[in-house]
Amino acid sequence: TGELTIKDVTRPLSIDLEFNGSATDVYGNERVGFEGSAEILRSDWGLTWNAALEAGGVMVSDKVKLTFDISAIKQA
Repeated sequence: TGELTIKDVTRPLSIDLEFNGSATDVYGNERVGFEGSAEILRSDWGLTWNAALEAGGVMVSDKVKLTFDISAIKQA
């Protein structure tokens, strides 16, 4: 859980992360991996721009899925 700021609007955000394991990389660093995602509503951050499509509907959904693929190394 933390905060996400978009265009000067800050709101809390929780991200469900899954630990994918750890290993020593080719440089001898201890590396860990995580994957996760969260869904936000653009309107919660004041993002209201959109455009109508000729076939109906809108160009950008209010609901946006953020996905994360994280690789991190332990600092010495």
